[in-house]
Amino acid sequence: MLESALTFSHTLLKQSIVLGDTVIDATVGNGGDTVLLAKLVGKQGKVYGFDVQEQALNTTKEKLLFTGLSEQVHLFQQGHETVGKVLGENEQISGAIFNLGYLPKSDKTVITKGETTLAALEALLPHLRKGALILLVVYYGHEGGEEEKEAVLTFAAQLPQTNYHVLQYNFINQKNQPPFLLAIEKK
Repeated sequence: MLESALTFSHTLLKQSIVLGDTVIDATVGNGGDTVLLAKLVGKQGKVYGFDVQEQALNTTKEKLLFTGLSEQVHLFQQGHETVGKVLGENEQISGAIFNLGYLPKSDKTVITKGETTLAALEALLPHLRKGALILLVVYYGHEGGEEEKEAVLTFAAQLPQTNYHVLQYNFINQKNQPPFLLAIEKK
């Protein structure tokens, strides 16, 4: 069975992250990705999570407490474009995930934007270890979403193939602009 973009992103994370790794949840949202990442890295690893909305961080903190996974997670109420200021100069990461768009069941005017997402990607690339993945689940069926989608696709298409593999995974026969997955792997 073909997986949705979000489910496939989780499959890829499970294949590429091991205990003790350092990873990024660039858009914490409702905490689903954060909990998965915390399980994958274990108590020996680190998850850095970013979101501009207090509601997202509170929901995620509750999920982490409920699952006993708070110890390895560091949450920041700031945009993902600040990731470079949080990571140590030589700190390597084995993965990062973004869910672009807006926080479900919240203010739909608070959205991720192309310029901040590109700033985050540029900050993350030098920290990727070989075989690491940056995964972007791109939701674009909202105002401003199409612009961010085009910015991210243009950026990813220009990454040198000598250093990166870039995959776009999407369904082409579905209505209502279904999300797609953009995966960047460091060679």
